[in-house]
Formats: sequence, C-alpha cells, structure tokens
Amino acid sequence: MPWTGWALTSYLLGMCRSIKTLRRAEEPATPDEVNAAALQFVRKVSGYRVPSQKNTQAFEAAVAEIADASQRLLDSIATR
Repeated sequence: MPWTGWALTSYLLGMCRSIKTLRRAEEPATPDEVNAAALQFVRKVSGYRVPSQKNTQAFEAAVAEIADASQRLLDSIATR
C-alpha cells in the first residue's frame, strides 16, 4: 500500500532534513550547494554514506543526474 497523507508527509519531512533550501531570493544557490544537496539525497535514498567500490559509478551518476535536475528546476522556477 503506498504511503499517503500524514505518513507520507512525515516520512518526506524527516527524510532529508539535512538538505538546505536552495531557492533563495537574495542569492542563487552555488554549484557546490546544489551538488551537496544531491549527494545528501542520494545518500539517504541509497542508504550509503560511502558506496562500495562496486556501486561507486551508479552512486556518482545518480548524484550528477539529481544535481543537474535540481539546477534546471532552480533555473526555471520564478522567484517570489
């Protein structure tokens, strides 16, 4: 059964609490900030802080894809 409502919200809010908000009106996120957020997300999703040698390529590819997607999102959304 998929998670919905309160359970889903609680899970998602607790899932990435160390990832900081990157959309800021006063200054855009730096590439390092976007990459750090992507790394934190992949660590949480994969369960690895540091992947095994066997999984390093997949881990790094996921970080790069998520960083790219995050940057595209930040570049395309309107500021307040």
